[in-house]
Amino acid sequence: MTHPGPQIIAGVDTHKDTHTAAVLDEHGRLLATAGFPATGDGYRQLLDWLATFGTPTVAGVEGTGSYGAGLTGYLTRAGVQVVEVARPDRATRRRKGKDDPADAEAAARAVLATRATVIPKQRHGQVEALRQLRVARRSAVTQRATVQRQIQDLVVTAAEEVRAPLRGLRAAALVRRCAADTCDPAGYADPTTAARIALRSLARRHQQLTTEIKTLDKMIEPLVRAINPTLLAQPGIGPDTAGQLLVTAGANPQRLHSQAAFAMLCGAAPLPASSGRTQRHRLNRGGDRQANCALYLIVLSRLRWNPQTQAYAQRRTTEGLSKKEIIRCLKRYLAREIYQIITAEHTHGCQPTPA
Repeated sequence: MTHPGPQIIAGVDTHKDTHTAAVLDEHGRLLATAGFPATGDGYRQLLDWLATFGTPTVAGVEGTGSYGAGLTGYLTRAGVQVVEVARPDRATRRRKGKDDPADAEAAARAVLATRATVIPKQRHGQVEALRQLRVARRSAVTQRATVQRQIQDLVVTAAEEVRAPLRGLRAAALVRRCAADTCDPAGYADPTTAARIALRSLARRHQQLTTEIKTLDKMIEPLVRAINPTLLAQPGIGPDTAGQLLVTAGANPQRLHSQAAFAMLCGAAPLPASSGRTQRHRLNRGGDRQANCALYLIVLSRLRWNPQTQAYAQRRTTEGLSKKEIIRCLKRYLAREIYQIITAEHTHGCQPTPA
């Protein structure tokens, strides 16, 4: 999409119902600010409004993965480059105050000063479908774990006649036993009967969540295999960990300019913490923690089953490294390996249909 006139830079402060935009010329002068509804018509009005000032070459958008996701996709399809902008820091807000036009102007100035350079993830295609399915699965897994703990807590505090037949049962057998209970609900006022009713309710909820997780897994595995079969074929990488890493990289992994950038995104790149004569690095606690967890699980699997990883761990142990330090090194190497697989698959355009 092309527009006549000089080049301009836009900044957008996004919210649930409205977006506020600001326009700067190429010299950094503020031309105007305006608000628009956060709807399809609002996106069109915003772009038409920008075109009255010139050619919108780049737009800095806050919240490209949340409230600004729809606008980001619309502008990208219209040929406008979108850059992700972080909200202003607290010191700036205390000094200059805060309102939507000021935040929109700050977003535009961050782009103009090249402080904001991050290309947002594209939210379309198979990777976006995978992300949405994984959101539902992760929620079901979390709820099931909560239900399992509640069952254990109720068993511990229940009367002896309730605890006795359940004592020593493993988790799966405990859930089956509680779900099959045939107690009469009419006696709910009695603590013993109430405990059996509660355990039956929780156990059946546990079974429903398990069925939901299995149903989602049947969709996720072929989808992961369709997106990147090479990644799924690597040792220690299953559908769950591969799916998380693909979602973290996004549908446009070319936005990650190097394997170091991907490692930083996954929180697997150590941060410099040197001062004076002390030269050292510290643990990186930032990045996508779900991706970092996926790397950790893959490393644990390879330490148990992969001979090359076991040999590396043994050699570094003789050099004096602790197990935690070895795992951190392996996560960094693994991030490099996965980045090469993801970017190579994307470059080759391999998108086979699910088996």
